[in-house]
Amino acid sequence: MTRSRAQDTNVCGVTAAIAVIDGKWKTVLLWLLESGPRRPGEIRRRLPGLSEKVLTQALREMEADGLVHREVHEGLPLKTEYSLTPFGRDLAEALAPLSDWGHRRLERLTPVGPATP
Repeated sequence: MTRSRAQDTNVCGVTAAIAVIDGKWKTVLLWLLESGPRRPGEIRRRLPGLSEKVLTQALREMEADGLVHREVHEGLPLKTEYSLTPFGRDLAEALAPLSDWGHRRLERLTPVGPATP
């Protein structure tokens, strides 16, 4: 899905929402930021497969979509923190039932007991 779909007013609401969270890392970033503000270095430590470039791009897109607030604290060195906006919290809450469904699906895929021949 392209970024332009996130701005297209002629698509259904689900498509518009998915366009905003499309990609490997955005839902994980939403989940991580739900518990409070995080610095980029902390995010990268918590998500080892996430490169600095991809993290920066995802956070910039999420900021442009109004999901994330970027705050730079003065001082040396500069300290940058990212947090969810109220709009981002709304999205995280809206995704909670989908997350629950996903966990139920994963439980169905897990064998319950020993396989019978």
